[in-house]
Amino acid sequence: MEMQLIVVGFIVLVILLIGLIELINRIKLKKLVKNKWGTFFTSRFFDKEESLKKAWQQSKKYQTFDSEIDDITWYDLDGYTIFEQINATYSSIGSEALYQRLRNFDFSKNRHDRLEVLISYYKKNPAIREKIQYLFACLGKKDNNHVESYLSETREQELPYTKIYLFLGLLPLVGLVMLILLPSTLSIVILLGSILFNVIYYQIKKETLERELACMGYLVQTIACAKKIAKIETPFQEDIKRTLTPLASMTKFGVAFRMKSNSEAELLFDYLSMIFMLPFISYNFVLEKLADHEEQAKELWRLLGELEVAAAVLNFRILMPDTSQPVFSEDVCVSGTEVYHPLLKTPVPNQVEWAKNTLVTGSNASGKSTYVKSVAISCILSLTIHTALAKTFCLPFGHVLTSMAVEDDIFEGDSYFVAEIKSVKRVLDLVETNVPCFCFIDEILKGTNTIERIAASSSMVHWLKDYPSLAFIATHDIELTEVLRESCANVHFEEQVTGKNGVTFDYLLKEGPARTRNAIRLLEVLNYPETVIATAKKEANYFDQHHAWKIL
Repeated sequence: MEMQLIVVGFIVLVILLIGLIELINRIKLKKLVKNKWGTFFTSRFFDKEESLKKAWQQSKKYQTFDSEIDDITWYDLDGYTIFEQINATYSSIGSEALYQRLRNFDFSKNRHDRLEVLISYYKKNPAIREKIQYLFACLGKKDNNHVESYLSETREQELPYTKIYLFLGLLPLVGLVMLILLPSTLSIVILLGSILFNVIYYQIKKETLERELACMGYLVQTIACAKKIAKIETPFQEDIKRTLTPLASMTKFGVAFRMKSNSEAELLFDYLSMIFMLPFISYNFVLEKLADHEEQAKELWRLLGELEVAAAVLNFRILMPDTSQPVFSEDVCVSGTEVYHPLLKTPVPNQVEWAKNTLVTGSNASGKSTYVKSVAISCILSLTIHTALAKTFCLPFGHVLTSMAVEDDIFEGDSYFVAEIKSVKRVLDLVETNVPCFCFIDEILKGTNTIERIAASSSMVHWLKDYPSLAFIATHDIELTEVLRESCANVHFEEQVTGKNGVTFDYLLKEGPARTRNAIRLLEVLNYPETVIATAKKEANYFDQHHAWKIL
């Protein structure tokens, strides 16, 4: 009898300990959610892009959109860094939904209208917004959770040997019952032997089933989170309830699929799962339910993602110096006031009036590339999260493409110039579809000689004028402003070179092409040999007069 009391007492103690640890962790989490609002999130809440990108690619198997921000454009504009700036999400549902939203969009206001409904609701009901964020924080993040893969390939994921796992999981219970009712050496051997075997066997099999268990664990915990969110009044409450109804029974297996956060409570749950083989036993039961209600599971995942994305976008709007909701027009033109780059500590805002193809000229570091990127970023954020980084912003729906940070492709065997013309060619191919495109090119065709660069790039830009698209081209080639003066608008940035201050910039946009050439003047400031400076001036003057170089 004494042995039975010890066993029962130990079990009760473990349960109480787990509950206490869980309670303390939840109190800490609530406080964290409250304090994090209105701040940029730290790396603790970030996600690996590799995981986000895999989920995005899987989601494209069952979702379609009118346009996509391709990899070249995404990396040209530091897309992942901007994503992290916006990413005030607490779960992988939210972070994956935000990433996908920044990479795909429709030529329609429907998604924007839904986003604004939620944002407006959160503004009016901060306590509800905080409660929802807390529930997502309880769910937490898990890179490579593979849920998107299961939503698109549900029926292909069945786990074999369920009956074996069921038998092994029951053995410790049999041993425990025998120990309580008929204490003997045999019952102790069955109990301890089955526990030891199951823990070892679980660890061995877990290595080969890690992907399946990770996915199912996160999915079941998501359903449990959704059941709690469904009780909270939101604009999407009825939709969440409707999609949740056929899936709710999956949470019966929630204990088997607890998320592992490495806390003391979670470690205890992990050992219980090993002892009773809970994840292996529960897996196929959950999978069958998911397969029968695949569409509802996809819609629920999307609805939950929208809830968290809206909170992240609202947080981003609060933190940025200026944001506005863009106006979508029918005319192929882009206009905005005080447009700025989000990744600069002290950005200098500029306006944009972009109604025809435009050349942006100026010296290195004068601000032309940053300006072009700032316009491109506001176009993308306007089309994806309905948020422009400007006081006002107006544009039509269309594709956004860039060709800026081109590099040699050693795997394809492409030189810099070949990689560059491939990058520009994809822009021209999309323009040719007659769907409006916003094209941003930095130093067009700089990988070839001057004569062919001017000839080819001017021909390309001139060709663009016959299509309903717009190009912003940052260039050092002043010659382009002459060749294309009839078909392109011109804006520029200037620098000032003085003996006292060296080179300085105001980063303010100015009308017309750049007229100043300060490179030789900068050589003087840096005390280059006088003969070098004198020869350089003569060469430049000779070229201006004869449009040819004097032989030295």
